[in-house]
Amino acid sequence: MKDRQVEVVTGGHAVARIDGALVVVANRGLGRLTPQSPAVLALESLAELIREVSEQQPTGPGALVARQATRWLMKHAEQISPGQPIDFGVLSAAESGGVAIFLHGSVTAVLAGDGTFEQYRGRDAAFTVDRVASVPARAVALFVDDARGRIPELPAERGIGWLVEGIAQAGGAIVWSDPVRGRSGVVEHSDPHRHIPPTARVGPDVVASADPDVAPSIDPNPVPSADPDLVPSVDPDADLYPTGTQAATAMLDSDQDQHALDPHHAPTQLGGTNPVPQPDPDLQRRLEATAKATFLTVKVLGFKCARAHPSDPRSAFCTVCGMPVDQTQQLIEVVRPPLGMLILDDGITYLLAADAVLGRDPEHSEQARRGMIPLKVDDSSGGMSRAHAEIMLVNWDVSVVDRGSTNGTRTRMPGYRDWVRLGPNQPMMLVPGAELMIGNRVLRFEPAAPPPFG
Repeated sequence: MKDRQVEVVTGGHAVARIDGALVVVANRGLGRLTPQSPAVLALESLAELIREVSEQQPTGPGALVARQATRWLMKHAEQISPGQPIDFGVLSAAESGGVAIFLHGSVTAVLAGDGTFEQYRGRDAAFTVDRVASVPARAVALFVDDARGRIPELPAERGIGWLVEGIAQAGGAIVWSDPVRGRSGVVEHSDPHRHIPPTARVGPDVVASADPDVAPSIDPNPVPSADPDLVPSVDPDADLYPTGTQAATAMLDSDQDQHALDPHHAPTQLGGTNPVPQPDPDLQRRLEATAKATFLTVKVLGFKCARAHPSDPRSAFCTVCGMPVDQTQQLIEVVRPPLGMLILDDGITYLLAADAVLGRDPEHSEQARRGMIPLKVDDSSGGMSRAHAEIMLVNWDVSVVDRGSTNGTRTRMPGYRDWVRLGPNQPMMLVPGAELMIGNRVLRFEPAAPPPFG
């Protein structure tokens, strides 16, 4: 994504490009962005996260970005914006060569191909959208939803603006698929100064650097633009959006992009041969309602840490932030946080906030009709059932149950080499580091909280 043109659209939110990744954070404050705005502070924190991840995985950081961003939500978001959720989205390069999409809250990713249009909506997910898609023919974009849930349409043609590196005030950003080319037809990303000057004022308060080696900066003393037409000030909730925009929805288990990929290079999650059924609108609405109704509503007995996070009373460290917990306090009723995450072998992450059903087509299963969250896992081996296994959350424990699948569910505890097949309908409690095998896919159970003092 580093050689792609990133074009910002007008608005009052915070957008940044860091090491080729694109981040959009919603500004829910009443005024303009300032260096102390929660959206800017969140963006700077996420930018640092992306820089660190990009150093570890320079060619395809998408899976690691999603994992670390999930932990960032659990640890840092509440400190930056107490009592107010932070809505944000990240686009980054996937290891498979596609684009990794991570969304939380009212942020939408739009993929536009030749005659195709697809949306992933963070507001419709139980907690986050974590998806990998092939790069669309035209563009992929991130937009912050307005107060009515609308997003702007993609322009018919790309503009001349180019956010090379840094922070801008905008309503969203578009990553055009074709590399930026000059008259000679040569990709020009190695010389960004041919497109914009060394520093370009993209928003009224924010400076975007054209030099990739220059860290993004917020202008502490904003100077009004001499030409108001060059920097329009737009209310992020203004009526800029067409009423006819179709809103496809995405849950944790949204269908993968079905563009053809090279099976020798694409992971199973993208290159599986199982046909994906077309979404049923009535079923999708029911699943979304179930997700919203069950997410973070279960009350259990527990403790609270010094930051008031609910925590497992058996743990000496907070389940949410990893800080020490006073275990001499009285047990109280708390709303249970997510109890961990399942990390698929290609890096896709499923946060465990409610009972879930795993399989190659769990959306149409009896478990989903009963209210379980369907977690779809693509598999090309033919060994995975439509509703293969259930993940059960009981008090503070996570268990896996094989529901009589044809080829069974296998587990491997940390430190052990051999896989053990579960008996049908016999729950087995998972511990951090435990692995599950369903079909030819492997998932690892990890805690959602960072390490103590992490």
